[in-house]
Amino acid sequence: MIGPPARWERFAARRRRREQERQVAGHTPSESYACRECEHPWPCPQARLALLVGFAGDRVGLLMYLGAHLARALQQRPDTHPALIVSQLLHWVPRRR
Repeated sequence: MIGPPARWERFAARRRRREQERQVAGHTPSESYACRECEHPWPCPQARLALLVGFAGDRVGLLMYLGAHLARALQQRPDTHPALIVSQLLHWVPRRR
């Protein structure tokens, strides 16, 4: 049986690896939540693919990450209808099978 410190180290290593993969992708959101690389609404198709690969089936983690971006986007874009921001950031995530 693995103890709590060993589990925490494995979790932290996975998290660091995911962060590095996301930073390498290059398609990151700007202040207006447009992609810095291609200027499409973020997450653009390349960013979506990078996020799916980076989170490797961890749908809950992906939704929590996007939820944090949702909170920031709602604060940064108060003039945009919230339903539009939610559909841009969350509705592309694949459903469970």
